[in-house]
Amino acid sequence: MSQQLPRVSSLIRSLVFVLGAFTPFLKALPLITDKEISDDTNISDWLAYGRTHSEQRFSPLDQINLKTVSNLGVEWYLNLPRDVGLVATPLVSEGVLFFVGTMNIIRAVDARSGKIIWTFDPKVGKAIAGRKQVGYVHNRGLSIYGDKLFLSTWDGRLIALNVKTGKQVWSTRTFDQNEPRWITGHPKAFKGKVLLGNGGTETGPTRGYVSAYNTETGDRRTGLAVLYRARQSQRWF
Repeated sequence: MSQQLPRVSSLIRSLVFVLGAFTPFLKALPLITDKEISDDTNISDWLAYGRTHSEQRFSPLDQINLKTVSNLGVEWYLNLPRDVGLVATPLVSEGVLFFVGTMNIIRAVDARSGKIIWTFDPKVGKAIAGRKQVGYVHNRGLSIYGDKLFLSTWDGRLIALNVKTGKQVWSTRTFDQNEPRWITGHPKAFKGKVLLGNGGTETGPTRGYVSAYNTETGDRRTGLAVLYRARQSQRWF
């Protein structure tokens, strides 16, 4: 046993070092408000689905151009053997990259090294067991607001995570599990609310709608049915 103690001690020191290496990144993560998400001059972060609230999906960075593109190479890679589709644009805040993978699993990664900082698994497989037999395992993205990261799940949950730790803060169900619906779209957070829609009309007589939820509590604020031809605008947030 005495021969194993140095190994255990070394393992503990290595673990402390690894965790400590991520501390500066996590401490640096600021509270994200509409001001930050609306800032088109911020070229260091990607804080929304389309970069900013303008949703232009255009980066003004110019270091990669026709002259330099041939110099690109692999800096690091992350092995994801169980993921079958990554369709979402990652979010980036202060050097931390957040993305959603297959079955709505979320990962926070050090953008400089590719090391995983934390992982959150919403256990979608367990939630849909014996219920849904048709659906999609991918998701189109995340939303960051305040100190929280918001994700939607295939089975209809809206979940808020602590952006620094990946721990669940709250979870709310947006539709009954017995309804022929699912969610692959990304939540949209602004003005203290999170907007989320749903799909599934391919499998049953349902009508899509959008709901708004409080970013701090997950309480539903209101909902609005989606019309094919809306002739009148309706403010509800």
